[in-house]
Amino acid sequence: MFTRLKSDIKAVFDRDPAARSVLEVIFCYPGLHALWFHRVAHWFWVHDCYFLGRLTSHFGRFFTGIEIHPGAKIGKGFFIDHGMGVVIGETAEIGDNVTLYHGVTLGGVSWEKVKRHPTLMDNVVIGSGAKILGPFTVGKDSKVGSNSVVVKEVPPNSTVVGIPGRVVMATEKPQDRLDLEHGKMPDPEAKAISCLFDQIRELERKYNALAAEHEALKKKLS
Repeated sequence: MFTRLKSDIKAVFDRDPAARSVLEVIFCYPGLHALWFHRVAHWFWVHDCYFLGRLTSHFGRFFTGIEIHPGAKIGKGFFIDHGMGVVIGETAEIGDNVTLYHGVTLGGVSWEKVKRHPTLMDNVVIGSGAKILGPFTVGKDSKVGSNSVVVKEVPPNSTVVGIPGRVVMATEKPQDRLDLEHGKMPDPEAKAISCLFDQIRELERKYNALAAEHEALKKKLS
């Protein structure tokens, strides 16, 4: 148990430069508290103590602002930064070394008692406010930009942005270090608009050339 607790604390230090001491991390990080509440709630859940699992989960939500259903499966090195407003559904599955920012939802799109929530593979990073909705997989080493709404499968080593989420970058090799520098995320809409402006400028150039030729012909004929 102590090995797992040390691993949880190490994950905070690895991914939050604001962390200064072990005491600060233990007492002042709601994402860590939510994970510990979930461990207890999940133990109750898998041992068929459903009410105690939900009650423990409810206490965790009350104290941290993070709602993790006790049925969700979470791997090692999980980190929720800030955390307020994070919602993780019952059938969600989260791999190792996954990072979520505040306002993330791992939600379902069905009322059936089946797998309804997403699966996040190892080393996935989900930006603040992103919504991952449905029983599909977000591939290993992928990133989802802030406020994106993802409703279909994401291949490994991909970057997804937009509403609905679209893969705008894919690489064969994962990055050495997890990051989500929002200023460096691709912007497909801006790129498309830039291409349109380029075409308009080219059309203006051709129009001006034709207009000049027309004027020159008019002068010759007059």
